[in-house]
Amino acid sequence: MEKHFYKSSGISLITGSLLLIATMGLHPAGGSIEYIIKITKSITATHAMAIFSLPILLFGFYGLTNKLLDKYKFATLALFIMGFGLIAAMFAALINGLTLPYFLGKYENSIAENANTLKLITSYGFAINKPLDYIFIVATCLAISIYSILIVSSNKLPKWIGYYGISLIIFAIVGLLTGFVFTNLIGFQLFIFGIASWF
Repeated sequence: MEKHFYKSSGISLITGSLLLIATMGLHPAGGSIEYIIKITKSITATHAMAIFSLPILLFGFYGLTNKLLDKYKFATLALFIMGFGLIAAMFAALINGLTLPYFLGKYENSIAENANTLKLITSYGFAINKPLDYIFIVATCLAISIYSILIVSSNKLPKWIGYYGISLIIFAIVGLLTGFVFTNLIGFQLFIFGIASWF
């Protein structure tokens, strides 16, 4: 039973990671209100795929948590932190990827008359999205750090996975300290590709 559980949770991690990579690879760049309305189907599809990947990933991390459990239950802490970050990612995808295009689509034929209001609401949506992205980024980095330290300090998984995770977090910290922006499209893509490779 345990062997089958680890196999299914491992497949979930791989599947969720591939879905995240596909999401970021297909993710359209933002633009004007007219452009967002024009690519509504593409935005909705990519963000729906991202949301779909999150519970799959969480199940995968549940398996990893069980694999790395010790008497201190630090792996459970990592799971809670990861879950917190995935919830933030869900809300970010929901607001800017599903809600905003749907809302703007209602004004497709009256953009000029409502331009100021629509720009204000769009800016507000992006303002909400940014801290949610940072919550996801920080929570994911913390969880990966804990998992990686547990991997290095135990013999339950190959140690190189732990060292690779720690290296990714060091690069992320250096990026933040040097002013690299992780919340624009290219920065977020690089972050997702990096953590997905560890997943």
